[in-house]
Formats: sequence, structure tokens, C-alpha cells
Amino acid sequence: MTTKGGDPMSIGKKIAHKAEAVKGGAKKTVGRVTGSWHLRAEGRGDQVKGNTKQAGAKIKDAFKH
Repeated sequence: MTTKGGDPMSIGKKIAHKAEAVKGGAKKTVGRVTGSWHLRAEGRGDQVKGNTKQAGAKIKDAFKH
């Protein structure tokens, strides 16, 4: 069954990409608070990866329609 916004699988992927970006932001914040440069860097990487995947999904959706 599909919805107006696309198939359910793509919605699940979009949620997963957003969750990855949010998780990265949380790690970055915890690293900043605790003074852990390693955790900050790891969080920044996760956040960038999630944001990049989100941007790719938006571009893919733009070309679908």
C-alpha cells in the first residue's frame, strides 16, 4: 500500500536519516558538556552523515515527481 508522499519504505528511511542526525547532535552536545573531543567529533560525523542522507533523499524525491 502506498501513500501520497511515497512508499512506506522511503518514509522509514527518511525517519532513520533524521534520527541519525539527531543522535549525532546529541553526541556532539554531550561531548561538549563533558569535554570529550572524541565524542564531539564522532557526533559531528554522525550528524553530517545523517544530514547528507536527508539531502540525498530530498534530491531523489525532487526527480521522482
